[in-house]
Amino acid sequence: MDVPFWMRERRVDLWGVADLAGIETPRDERGTGFPRAVSLALPLDPLIMAGVAGGPTPAYAEEYRRLNRRINEISVALAAAIRSQGFRALALAASERTDAVHLRGDFPHKTAATRAGLGWIGRHGQLITRPFGPWVRLGTVFTDLGLRSGKPFTRSFCGACRVCVEACPAGALKGVAWKPGLPREAILDAAACDRFKKERYALLNQGRNCGICAAVCPYGKRVLRRIQGRS
Repeated sequence: MDVPFWMRERRVDLWGVADLAGIETPRDERGTGFPRAVSLALPLDPLIMAGVAGGPTPAYAEEYRRLNRRINEISVALAAAIRSQGFRALALAASERTDAVHLRGDFPHKTAATRAGLGWIGRHGQLITRPFGPWVRLGTVFTDLGLRSGKPFTRSFCGACRVCVEACPAGALKGVAWKPGLPREAILDAAACDRFKKERYALLNQGRNCGICAAVCPYGKRVLRRIQGRS
């Protein structure tokens, strides 16, 4: 299967393949895990993200949902295309924030993304990509299709930057620089983050999405400057 052509047809510009050797993955109907995964990232609208620095907006909530729907469509279609070639594949749904008891999904999309070489994890706990900063949503398709794996990111490129840590209104970011294998709890107090969003933004119908830490990230603002420079 020509996965690069398949992705180009669907205008997926940022994707890669993760070697998941030694990582526990979801299992298929036979109870068998997967050796690798296709990780894909779709960019959020930079103008919408720029407006989130002061707090979540209705436009951000809709953009979040729109991209999740699109990621799910692409992931399911890719898995079906791979299976039609006689290989195994399983699409992982785009992550949603719901209740506090569901703060963590069955498999972190960001694990596949860092191992596929799409980016690293910032101090805000979000994947940071070179093309789009942290202004992306992620999808993952597990498979045994023989694909060449990307070069994993093995360190953070945030330097001494703490803009996101200082901007977090919940005080949920611990300021720790990411490295592979570091548990999310070392970077983010997820319960504090979710509690703040539930209390502060529930009446705005923003669900559990805040976005402030990603909105202020300098890597994201570079995307905005590039767009403004072309206008």
